[in-house]
Amino acid sequence: MRNRILNLALVLLMALSLSGCAILYNDLKIPLPSLGITADTQARTSVGKASCASYVWVVSTGDCSVEAAMKNGGITKVHHVDAEVQSYVFGIYTKFTTVVYGE
Repeated sequence: MRNRILNLALVLLMALSLSGCAILYNDLKIPLPSLGITADTQARTSVGKASCASYVWVVSTGDCSVEAAMKNGGITKVHHVDAEVQSYVFGIYTKFTTVVYGE
């Protein structure tokens, strides 16, 4: 019985590893081109960030909207938007940050 549980745990761990899910730590920076905003790197003069977090898959807090990031950066015209995701130990703690570039 004990060997069966260990084998199952090993198979689960391998499946998660092969699926692209980080087990201990994730730190991703992702462009969000699907918003229809073009990346004009010459015109961006300001950066605004807004974050939200999730704890133990039960509690989420924060405002990571584009509007909040614009307000935090004093931005009125958006040039493009990126996202940053940090996750620790199977997603027990996950932080999502919206990054807005503009003027």
